[in-house]
Amino acid sequence: MAIRIFQHYWQLPLALLAVVEASLFLLGLCLAVFLGLDPALRSDALLTTDVLPQGVLFAGVMFLSMTAMGLYNARQRSRLIGLLARVGASVLGGVLLIAVVFYLIPSLEVGRAAVMFSAAFGFVGAAIARIIFDRVADEDVFKRRVLIYGSGKRAQSISRLRRRSDRRGFVPVGYVAADGDDPDGVPEAERIKSPDSLLAICNRLAVDEIVVAMDDRRRQFPMEELLECRLDGLEIIELITFLERETGKVRLDVLNPSWMIFSEGFKQGRVHGSLERAFDLIASLLLLIVTLPIMVLTMIAIKVTEGPHASVFYRQVRVGQYGKPFKLLKFRSMREDAERHGAQWAQKNDNRVTKVGSFIRLTRIDELPQILNVLRGHMSFVGPRPERPEFVAQLNERIPYYRERHTIKPGITGWAQLCYPYGSSEQDALEKLQYDLFYVKNHSLLFYLAIILQTVEVIVWGKGAR
Repeated sequence: MAIRIFQHYWQLPLALLAVVEASLFLLGLCLAVFLGLDPALRSDALLTTDVLPQGVLFAGVMFLSMTAMGLYNARQRSRLIGLLARVGASVLGGVLLIAVVFYLIPSLEVGRAAVMFSAAFGFVGAAIARIIFDRVADEDVFKRRVLIYGSGKRAQSISRLRRRSDRRGFVPVGYVAADGDDPDGVPEAERIKSPDSLLAICNRLAVDEIVVAMDDRRRQFPMEELLECRLDGLEIIELITFLERETGKVRLDVLNPSWMIFSEGFKQGRVHGSLERAFDLIASLLLLIVTLPIMVLTMIAIKVTEGPHASVFYRQVRVGQYGKPFKLLKFRSMREDAERHGAQWAQKNDNRVTKVGSFIRLTRIDELPQILNVLRGHMSFVGPRPERPEFVAQLNERIPYYRERHTIKPGITGWAQLCYPYGSSEQDALEKLQYDLFYVKNHSLLFYLAIILQTVEVIVWGKGAR
């Protein structure tokens, strides 16, 4: 089951897990104060509001740290051991961050013993919560019971959802055939054959939601039956919107222009644009100062390994917002003659990558000079990755709706980078476009900040690097 907050869908079980884990860290700090581990706070402070600001701050920092490690991402594929390792890394990162906060705001400081006890208590509690969640998250009690009206090719897009993360929010109770459906669509065993009305079928199967997935809606659209179900309290949803909610992407195989025109989203408000630009400017200036030593060391490493005359930066024309070209700046990670035969997709274990290049690609250091692109307004921190004009011209011809990804600024990171591995082919470009369109449609300041936070996971765990 998913809930929508600020134009973004959140899986209800993961939201509940986040509340439980944040509460455990808050409880840990309260327990530390009760046990007298912080001399500055008496145990009776629990009866007042003296410890509440510190507790909320501690729980909030731990929540942000765990979010940054991808622990509330519905597409997290790590097994239980991997998840526990991420919980441990989150707690360690949270403790370091809270120490910085206490240094900057001494009035909120909590004793070291209390912080360590709270962190240990929270880690154990979160580990137990994760073990329980791993066992019960897929139970049907957390899922919408969905009836699909249609059994052809369009309905097949639901029956073919196989990933655990894509089916975490619903359970299909069956498919009702409609006039005009392709007979080779959904397998016969999954179809419901009953003379009862649509409402009677829904009541019998305890259906929560009906997904309209007819191959041809012009032939005997069941308006009266669907209206009867809607008035009885059942949710009615279109196939494209349903897949968008459950998969976090806009499926191109079932997309039509009218849905893009009439559906919610695709907002480009001035307030949002101004806030995003202000954040880009402030964050890029701060990040430039913080990462300057890393960038200097990278330049030295390139010069030492490849000679004093080797170029440090790599400038390449990319396509920006509204199709306008700009020069993207990166640290050079490939040989200087890497494209003597023309533009090529980067491949896994690409032999054009230098020794220093392989490290800076893995750690994403090669992307740091793009901070200057953000400062100049060519890019944002979050958005679709900018592609080269040669590839864009090719993809515009072969992939429908590819031009629509250029309606917002390209970004250093993005929703597609969080959800899909590094792309190096036309098929990869198609898959990533579906996530890019989801971001273009649903982007908001909260979604923007959430992607920046979750990018920490990509950097720390080296996801998608080549």
